[in-house]
Amino acid sequence: MTASPEDRIPVIVGVGEIVDRPKDIVAGLEPLTLLEQALQRAEADSGAKLLGEIQSLDIVNFLSWRYRDPERQLAQRLGIAPSHLYFGPVGGESPIRYLHEAAQRIARGECSVAAVCGAEAQSTATKAQRAGVALPWTPFAHDVEEPKRGAAFQKPMAVALGVFRPITVYPLYESATAAHWGQTPREALTESGELWSTYARVAADNPNAWLKKHFTGDQITTPTPENRLIAWPYTKLMVANPMVNMGGALILTSLAKARAAGVPEEKLIYPLGGASAEEPRDYLTRDQFVESHSQTVVLKTVMDLIEGDGRKFDAIELYSCFPCVPKMARRTLGLGPDVQPTVTGGLTFFGAPLNTYMTHAACAMVRKLRSGGKLGLLYGQGGFVTKHHGVVLSREAPKQALKQDISVQAEADRNRRDVPEFTTEAQGKGKVEAFTVIYRGNGEVEHGVAMLRTEDNRRTLGRISADDTATLAYLQNMDRTPVGSLGDIVTAGDGILEWRVA
Repeated sequence: MTASPEDRIPVIVGVGEIVDRPKDIVAGLEPLTLLEQALQRAEADSGAKLLGEIQSLDIVNFLSWRYRDPERQLAQRLGIAPSHLYFGPVGGESPIRYLHEAAQRIARGECSVAAVCGAEAQSTATKAQRAGVALPWTPFAHDVEEPKRGAAFQKPMAVALGVFRPITVYPLYESATAAHWGQTPREALTESGELWSTYARVAADNPNAWLKKHFTGDQITTPTPENRLIAWPYTKLMVANPMVNMGGALILTSLAKARAAGVPEEKLIYPLGGASAEEPRDYLTRDQFVESHSQTVVLKTVMDLIEGDGRKFDAIELYSCFPCVPKMARRTLGLGPDVQPTVTGGLTFFGAPLNTYMTHAACAMVRKLRSGGKLGLLYGQGGFVTKHHGVVLSREAPKQALKQDISVQAEADRNRRDVPEFTTEAQGKGKVEAFTVIYRGNGEVEHGVAMLRTEDNRRTLGRISADDTATLAYLQNMDRTPVGSLGDIVTAGDGILEWRVA
């Protein structure tokens, strides 16, 4: 039988989410169960019997529990044998990438039903560990290697100074971008607070959100015992909250199959296209920290799908692990500080089921478009401003076939300037390129870290001792940026470079 054009038009037909708040720790659902239930809810949402026909199944990486071949275990639970079965690596952009790739498989005629799902049960897992409670879950696969995360790709000096985790690396972009945009630290923090307050308002109205509470910008950015500083300028309410139990799933099929299965037309949401690119995984080998070339090119490419104007999107989701990411993105999209950056609520307030937040964002976007919007943008990123993927969804059918080549890596690479050589040995003057101050859980300063350019324009990292109150105060002055300032580089007794204000 000859395939019709509608056999090659992918549509999202079902979305499903589950939030688990057990009263007893042992009653908490494990990730595999959350996945299964989210998929069942997505099928129910579609109104068609599609789970048994899944030929493509992607599972977003989860970290709260470890399984051997979780993709096979889930398929077995569902009673299916998909030809494409994948449990991917760590990456916050991965749900959007999997959604896009599933749509491409349908467009190529490789499958007619596909599913993307993700889940985490970090809240229950952490509570059980702290209480010494054994969970009645599938046995933890101790013999399965832990997934590689960002720290595995960083330089020893970055690890030694504590700037190898998201919470301590993103502030480097925060300080560099604010200075580049001509903002004082106070102005940058105000922008972050107001942006985050908008995320909080959306989460408060999202029935699937973990934290349903309104916060003002000042409440978000002002340190208190309950909202402690973690890494300058980020407080607890400015960072992702992974202590949640959540599952999300989407089901895609072809337009022909959706109609044959009786899925109502008003439920059909069409992927129009998108783009993907990455930065070097070792962030110290990037040319600068005032923008991400990959993010910029990805967002400009998705805007090209809608006549080059970011204001044409009726709804957007800008990944929100830390404020610098959506702040950079909204500028590239040509949107003002009054931007509505989310349909979901953000990784602080909706919750951050680690890699799979954007699965929930996709579910929220589908509901938003079904309720009246025409065009939606899903932008996800992973690592340390490392991996970027954007997808455009529409309530209207596309006018052309879905493109198969989505990489814009070559263009991003062309835009990169010379990368400074990194050195672990330096002396003389050092100019601040970016910085942060790391705090202990009790609110005391652990130490500061400055990314520096040496007099011969090499890059290095310098520690600022907790005892060096003058330099710490200089770095954290709210009314002028220290980026671009000169100070003295010296070698401490432990061999670590230190930086002191001149």
